[in-house]
Amino acid sequence: MGTVAIYSLFIINKSGGLIYYKDYGSAGRMDTNDSLRLASLWHSMHAISQQLSPTTGCTGIDLLQAHNFDLHCFQSLTGTKFFVVCETGAQNMEILLKTIYELYTEFVLKNPFYEMEMPIRCELFDLNLAQVIQKDRVALLGR
Repeated sequence: MGTVAIYSLFIINKSGGLIYYKDYGSAGRMDTNDSLRLASLWHSMHAISQQLSPTTGCTGIDLLQAHNFDLHCFQSLTGTKFFVVCETGAQNMEILLKTIYELYTEFVLKNPFYEMEMPIRCELFDLNLAQVIQKDRVALLGR
């Protein structure tokens, strides 16, 4: 297994705006407009799925499986959504998303210069996120 499990990471604010996007070597890197459209589309699909669900208390789509990729989503209590696009069948993505959320609360929300709902520009978040993703890749590759 020589490929990387995680293709990209998106963080969407509660209004559906893309506040963070990171590409991890996916074959077709998206431009800014495509990533904004995808984030908006995912936010809408997530909200619609909550309303269409036949079960009460549905929190939206957690996993979207396609032929060539999986999309795993975690929504915080404040409505901020974290989702990764990864290889099909990648394991432990829920744990990874919760770890990314913890980094977000630690390095972004506690940053006195960060304005809520605005794009994330925080070097400590980027550095720690890179370490977590690299650690996850090594675990997935079995090295």
